[in-house]
Amino acid sequence: AVRQQWSTVQGAPSAQALTGDFQVNNKVGLGLNLYNESAGLIKGTRVMGTYAYHLPLNNEDESLHFGVSLGFMNQRINTEDIIGDPNDPSVARFNERDTYIDGDFGAAYTSNRLSVEAAMPNLKSFFATDQNNIIDRSTFYTAASYKWDLGEGGKTGTIEPKVAYRGVKGYDNLLDAGANLILLNNQLMFTGMYHSSKSATFGLGFNFHTLFIQGTYTTETAALRGYTNGDFELGLKYRYIKK
Repeated sequence: AVRQQWSTVQGAPSAQALTGDFQVNNKVGLGLNLYNESAGLIKGTRVMGTYAYHLPLNNEDESLHFGVSLGFMNQRINTEDIIGDPNDPSVARFNERDTYIDGDFGAAYTSNRLSVEAAMPNLKSFFATDQNNIIDRSTFYTAASYKWDLGEGGKTGTIEPKVAYRGVKGYDNLLDAGANLILLNNQLMFTGMYHSSKSATFGLGFNFHTLFIQGTYTTETAALRGYTNGDFELGLKYRYIKK
C-alpha cells in the first residue's frame, strides 16, 4: 500500500507498507509487516513479525482472535532537509537513539454478523516514557460492526455499518462512523466514513479472485481545507492459493 497526504505541502506525510500473512493451521497465523514513512524532517522504518491465535467458540460461527507483534523501529531526522543549523544539539540527540524494540497487541470477537475489535499499538511508548517520541502516533483503537444481507441470503450483496473510536497522541480522540457495501458476489466494494475531525473517507475496491485493488480518498480536515488537498491511499493485495 502507498499513502500520500497534503500533496501541495512541502514535506507532506507519505507512507509505504508491505505486509504478508500465512495460515499455519485453523488456529494459528503468522505475519510480516514492513512500514516506511516520512513527515517533514522525520523518517521512520518499522519491521514487525506477528503471531495470531484464533479460538473457535461453542457456536461454529463465533471466534475469539488474539494477535501480538514484535519487531524493530528506527526514527531519524533528515539533516539534509533542515533549513537552519544542522548542528543543533537536539537533532544530534534524536539521531543518536538506537533502533529499539516495539510491539502491538490486538484482540477481536467475530461472528457471521457482529465484529468487535480492539488494538494497542506502539507498546513501548505506552509502557515507557520517551521524551524524544513524536506526536501523531496511534495510542489505541476500538471498533464494532454488524453485517446485513441484501436479499437472497447475501447473494445480492451485504452492507456493514461500522463505528470506530481511536486515539492519536497530541490530539483529541477520534470517532469514525460509516459503512462498507459489497456487491456482485464480493467483487465490488464501496466504503464511506465520516470522522469527528470534520473530514470524510470514500473508497472503491475490486476483487478479481486472487487479486484485490482498493483506492481511498480522505477529504481534508476543516482546519486545513483551505490550504491543501486531502489524503489518497492505494492498496494492492494478492492471495496465493496452494493447490
